[in-house]
Amino acid sequence: MKSKHFPKSFKWGTAISSYQNEGEYNTHGKGPSIWDTFTNRKSFKKGNGNTATDFYNTYKEDLLKVKALNLDCFRFSISWSRIFPHGIGEINPEGVAFYHDLIQACIDLNIEPWVTLYHWDLPQALEDQGGWTNREILNWFKTYVEFCSKEYGATVKTWIILNEPMSFVGLGYFLGMHAPGKKGFKNFLPAAHHATLCQSMGGRIVRKNVKDAIIGTTFSCSHVSPLNRRVIHKKAAARIDALVNRFFIEPTLGLGYPMDAIPGLNRIEKYVLPGDEELMPFDFDFIGLQYYFKIVAKFSLLPPILFAQEVPAEKRDVKINAMNLEIYPKGLYKVLEKFNAYPGIKNIYITESGVCFEDELIEGKVNDKNRINYFKKTFKYTLKAIENNIPVKGYFIWTLVDNFEWAEGTKPRFGIIYTDFKTQKRTVKKSGLWLKRFLSKR
Repeated sequence: MKSKHFPKSFKWGTAISSYQNEGEYNTHGKGPSIWDTFTNRKSFKKGNGNTATDFYNTYKEDLLKVKALNLDCFRFSISWSRIFPHGIGEINPEGVAFYHDLIQACIDLNIEPWVTLYHWDLPQALEDQGGWTNREILNWFKTYVEFCSKEYGATVKTWIILNEPMSFVGLGYFLGMHAPGKKGFKNFLPAAHHATLCQSMGGRIVRKNVKDAIIGTTFSCSHVSPLNRRVIHKKAAARIDALVNRFFIEPTLGLGYPMDAIPGLNRIEKYVLPGDEELMPFDFDFIGLQYYFKIVAKFSLLPPILFAQEVPAEKRDVKINAMNLEIYPKGLYKVLEKFNAYPGIKNIYITESGVCFEDELIEGKVNDKNRINYFKKTFKYTLKAIENNIPVKGYFIWTLVDNFEWAEGTKPRFGIIYTDFKTQKRTVKKSGLWLKRFLSKR
């Protein structure tokens, strides 16, 4: 397999996010986000993104590395509280100017900028009013998207509305593992419904404001299989699949929430107001799939409603990453097949995929051959999907440089470039050098 085997129009890119990379968390007019609050608590022991990878100051150098690695596209997110320090109202001109400068720097290098409007860092001022659980977020998000799409729409043509809604809602408003640290279905259900509405509303706003816009949204996805052939475990796997893979894509396509698999989800109807079902769908130009690991499911009495649990990968004698999740490249092909089976899917981009290890810098080099193997295999399965008429149009590597990996801190390293977090020195890993050679032969 070589890069020339892919269609000439196939896009190769890399992705980052504002909180994980920018730093300058309380300067240049930026207001606090829920992740600033969450990681700066005394009880949080994994560090914070206050400096992160200092992308706010190093973006020009990092973009030069994107270019040197022969990548076509650069996906980044806008920090809502850098634009609106209080969530709505007063606009921060320094923040607005930063993203103009970043976009122009991409264009100057002939790198295509891809903007993600929301990558998890909600302004704390809005969380203080309930955040995603408050239906008023529809108006807050509308204000934010209206501004960004009008401000940057002349130079940015590809827009992603939400990054992995199931992740920020499930981990942040159900399990309490991510910011803002809320738990329970009483928080999950309204937050999930409001995210569904905002996802499609955001698409309509960008369509209205940006001429020739290419609009998508991204979904976290995993291949889910049962522990064994017992019906009780198969049904548990179907419920986890409905939650992990089906929950947000199906209402977007006009199919409603997957209550067939999880009857207890009918509790969400409490938050569905007249007219909402007409607002939930949107005809996206593409969907982004973000794949990292496989899930094996078994029946469990807890949690209620779901009655299913994941079987930990470290108990299954499989290859695992630095976050103890199963490394299963073939799962990428399986989720591409699964999502392509939905009616109305036009184009698919792999908007994130990668693998984390505890990489070490030894004598100025990082020999991450396991990451190279991961990319070789996922690229192979991507090509197989294209050959089988699945409309996969691009692959975005997560991520450019080792960054602040949310609740896991800086220990898991996903980058194709090594970051020394004390000095911010960057070192291209062996995987980055391999990628550069791979893409040079298109």
